[in-house]
Order: sequence, then structure tokens, then C-alpha cells
Amino acid sequence: MSHYIHDIPGRLRVRTPVIQRNPHLAQEVYGLLAVLRGIESVTVKVVTGSIVIHYDHKVIRSREIIAALTHAGYFDPTKAITHDDYLHDACVKTGKIV
Repeated sequence: MSHYIHDIPGRLRVRTPVIQRNPHLAQEVYGLLAVLRGIESVTVKVVTGSIVIHYDHKVIRSREIIAALTHAGYFDPTKAITHDDYLHDACVKTGKIV
């Protein structure tokens, strides 16, 4: 699994292999994010390594959330693909570039 980011104002989805199948680290990530000002909810899925964060985009920016995850060692943005990258790769694999 690769690192993945999908960001729309107020909702950020991050996938990271670091927390996949590791409930202890998943709980640490939850604790790290839940206390940040502007975070409304955090859902961590251990099976997939997915983190969905709902936040007030007027209070905190997605790049600040990503920076917190990166600084704590849970996410590597240099290895991340975006939603657009993911769709492009899927289209290339099927031979149909949109």
C-alpha cells in the first residue's frame, strides 16, 4: 500500500501503511489528531490504514494536519499519491486516459 491523500476543504483522507494492522499506532494517530484545534472528527481504519479527518477549514488547514502526521512519523508526503494521480494511473492501466 502506498501513501495517499484526498483533500477537499473540511475533509481529508490519508492512507498510510504505517498504521495498517497496528491498532496501537492507530490509537496514537487518533490521539494526535483529535486534540488539534479545528478537528471535528477522526476515523481511523486499521485494516486499510486509512484516516478520515473532518475539520473546520477556517481554523486549521489540511497541510497543518499532514505536517502533524509527518512530524510524528505516521505519514511520508514524498511517497504520497493524490486522488488525481490515482485516477490517472487507473485509466492508464485500463488503456483509457481521460
